Amino acid sequence: MSMKTPTVGFVSLGCPKATVDSERILTQLRMEGYQIVPSYEDADVVVVNTCGFIDSAKAESLDAIGEAIAENGKVIVTGCMGVAEDSIRNVHPSVLAVTGPQQYEQVVNAVHQVVPPNINHDPFVDLVPPQGIKLTPRHYAYLKISEGCNHTCSFCIIPSMRGKLVSRPVGDVLSEAERLVKAGVKEILVISQDTSAYGVDVKYKTDFWNGQPVKTRMLELCQALSSMGVWVRLHYVYPYPNVDDVIPLMAEGKLLPYLDIPFQHASPKVLKAMKRPAFEDKTLARIQKWREICPQLTIRSTFIVGFPGETEEDFQYLLDWLTEAQLDRVGCFQYSPVEGAPAEAMDLEAVPDDIKQDRWDRFMAHQQAISAARLERKIGQEIEVLIDEVDEDGAIGRSYSDAPEIDGMVYVDSEQPLQPGDKVWVRVTNSDEYDLWAEVI
Repeated sequence: MSMKTPTVGFVSLGCPKATVDSERILTQLRMEGYQIVPSYEDADVVVVNTCGFIDSAKAESLDAIGEAIAENGKVIVTGCMGVAEDSIRNVHPSVLAVTGPQQYEQVVNAVHQVVPPNINHDPFVDLVPPQGIKLTPRHYAYLKISEGCNHTCSFCIIPSMRGKLVSRPVGDVLSEAERLVKAGVKEILVISQDTSAYGVDVKYKTDFWNGQPVKTRMLELCQALSSMGVWVRLHYVYPYPNVDDVIPLMAEGKLLPYLDIPFQHASPKVLKAMKRPAFEDKTLARIQKWREICPQLTIRSTFIVGFPGETEEDFQYLLDWLTEAQLDRVGCFQYSPVEGAPAEAMDLEAVPDDIKQDRWDRFMAHQQAISAARLERKIGQEIEVLIDEVDEDGAIGRSYSDAPEIDGMVYVDSEQPLQPGDKVWVRVTNSDEYDLWAEVI
């Protein structure tokens, strides 16, 4: 007698780190014979992986839970917002279970309680690919190297949600990367809460990969990844001194010359109030030194304007710093009060919303001019592009300067048909504040 295959619907919200959590849960469910379905009506149960970082993300998570309850009725909640179970149950008392981030076993167990797995499931018939289930296109993938964070930045509640730094054994990380490359991945995006601190918690202990000793440390990880013949992009890199060690790998073409560094501000007074680690007035000098070693280096960052206590003088300092730093890719957020964040308990004057908005507008205009000028200098250059999508107007891809979904695009004109995942060399013909246009050479 054959039983019906149990089905699960899945909603994944939040950052790339949450995407990796979703992929792990989906892979485990798939291995147990559950079918992942794309619609509420076909699902026996729906799992919502939430984001709980700022108020707007929490509101989006609560809306997604509400929609799943209305459309399906059987809902399990996991992810960062799961640490505040009461705030979820106050709005949606009918959710079946609530778990926090990285609690893979608890999520899967909760699914078992609602919809038992099919005991007749044959794992040899229902094969899961060795790289697991991925939510990204097959030509790029996120590689999470650690969980949690040891910092106590005053605007952030991530340590209270995801805990202290726990580095994955470097042998496991590299084996996963190898499986991804064998499955056709052309770009690996290294992510964590703090990539530069990788291995600090285990005192950089030696592990083994392919029979070779490798230290659990950012430099050795990057050296090993660079041997795999694919693009390797580093995200969430704090500018500790050890970052200097990976710049030569970028100059030699072994890593993508790209650093994602969350600077958050430039004013020493604001940075002190934010309790930011490893930030001081030597940052500009270090950026200059990195660019001397690796002239093609792209630096992307994020900033917060309107942090409590920020004055017009602090803000002007930030604009002047941006002019000096000449960063390539920049995002900006207006400070949003986060329940439970230390900044809320500080005796600092809140910045009115209209001033926050005004500073955000000025920041964006200031940085757009810098970004546009830096992109304009690329006209005439020959660069390699990884194609992400192809439509009736042509191909759209990314250069080494562009991370998926957060940076710009390269619009490619090609005589030959291109496919997602193709790598092609192009000549840049035009630019604006964010994107490039190019033709295949």
